[in-house]
Amino acid sequence: MIRFVAVILFVLFTSASHAPATVVANEFCGLQNKSWQAGESILYHVYYTLAGIYVYGGDATFSVRNEQLNNKPVYHIIGEGKTNSFFDGLFKVRDKYESYVDTSSMQPYKFVRNVLEGDYKKFETVTFNHTANTATSQTGTYKVPNCVQDVLSAIYYARNIDFNRYQPNTQIPFTMFIDDKSYNLYVRYLGKEKIKTKYGRFNAIKFKPLLIEGTIFKGGEKMTVWVTDDANKMPVRIESPISVGSVKVDMMGYKNTRYPVTALIKAK
Repeated sequence: MIRFVAVILFVLFTSASHAPATVVANEFCGLQNKSWQAGESILYHVYYTLAGIYVYGGDATFSVRNEQLNNKPVYHIIGEGKTNSFFDGLFKVRDKYESYVDTSSMQPYKFVRNVLEGDYKKFETVTFNHTANTATSQTGTYKVPNCVQDVLSAIYYARNIDFNRYQPNTQIPFTMFIDDKSYNLYVRYLGKEKIKTKYGRFNAIKFKPLLIEGTIFKGGEKMTVWVTDDANKMPVRIESPISVGSVKVDMMGYKNTRYPVTALIKAK
């Protein structure tokens, strides 16, 4: 069945385009956070296709706090998802993902995954040692490359990419650690366009992600993502086929963005 926070968290970046791509150096080292701030909160509605009709299935929320972890200042990023009352009766979902990110380097120190999906439960913690280049979970310690991200920190880190520097179809690589493995991935920038969502109409930046094959998504290049074409680079629409149909995620509300959302053309 469908995992609500994972629908957004598995925005792992590449493209469905078959045109030759320009590949640039690893952008996921050395970026500074200039796009979001502590106190930001974003609400998403998740829709699934049933008999060709999109049905509202639940909510996902993402928020950022300033905290201390081992006497170091961190951003505590939280993603939570839950089914609505109708889907609760079919397949109850209560998912929570957390990442503790260094406020200077933007590298994760700790990742927590706590999921309840029907009868399935999973609790996982991963701690990162960026000096030794290791990640430690309940099952062991694993070598990881420099500047590795977790699945949640990668999304917030990617919001700081300056897409104006790139031509459409450029690939921007990075590495992510999930389920005790490191994956070499990349963002493929597709260009800019206007997108109409259930919240309103936006000027948007568009890219396609490569999905790690699992219970929700088929591996490959199926998902499309739009983020605001302004300083916030806030995700406003995600679309993808999944194993039991298709899914659409729309931003439905936000608070305390770092900058005014100037990409919004007209709200509904």
